[in-house]
Amino acid sequence: MCTACLIEDVKRDMLSRRALFAGAATTAAASIAAGVISARPALAQARGRAIDLTHAYDSDFPTFDGKPGILYEVDKQHATDGYHLFKLTIFEHTGTHIDTPLHFAAGGTSVDALPVENLIAPLCVIDISDRARTDPNATVTPEDVEAWISANGAIPQGACVAMHSGWGAKVGEAAWRNLPDGTMAFPGFSKAATDLLADTGAASIGVDTMSLDPGNSADFAVHYSWLPSGRFGIEGLANLDQLPAAGATIFIGAPKHRGGTGGPARVMALV
Repeated sequence: MCTACLIEDVKRDMLSRRALFAGAATTAAASIAAGVISARPALAQARGRAIDLTHAYDSDFPTFDGKPGILYEVDKQHATDGYHLFKLTIFEHTGTHIDTPLHFAAGGTSVDALPVENLIAPLCVIDISDRARTDPNATVTPEDVEAWISANGAIPQGACVAMHSGWGAKVGEAAWRNLPDGTMAFPGFSKAATDLLADTGAASIGVDTMSLDPGNSADFAVHYSWLPSGRFGIEGLANLDQLPAAGATIFIGAPKHRGGTGGPARVMALV
């Protein structure tokens, strides 16, 4: 074979390989854009409107045990130091916050070790607000989950399933935590519902109240089953009434203090 012919053959081979790689890259890019190659192929198709799901809180924000969840101490001041700085004393489970497996299971996953892929997830909102108007300890039931699936399709793998009870509107009132006689009362999940959600592959649950369990729970059945299973919860969500039942994507800004059982979080959704 002549040298010129050999050179031409090599050129043709190189061009062919280049085209093959270019085609593969284009296909991969298209697949990623379409969600084919993804750890979360069922992520909601967000359209860009951001909803804040986090309550601003201070030492007056209601807590489960009634103690202030955050205390401020001025450490630096503009007048004397040229800048302003607070020293904060914070209890982990206050305001809009995360409950990790470690919160209710010795040796469970701590907040710094939560899988980051579960902090961005499809958001499913189950609305029980009509029932909660007359029953302050209303719960999400398996029937509510089944009705949601019937109306919206399967719960996406890795989803966050949130209860909208209407309780977010009560923040700042004694009724967010107690009945007029002082008895603790607010909606939550039933264990039967979270057992069903575990079977769907949901990774987290959320509530617009101060606990995953209803206020009249005597055994914290949801905490003792959902969290030790390796999943986590979000308590004290805001603005769930502004979200559709399906189609939003939740972004969970979990804190990352080593070995933590949870903590205040900045949570938002794109719809």
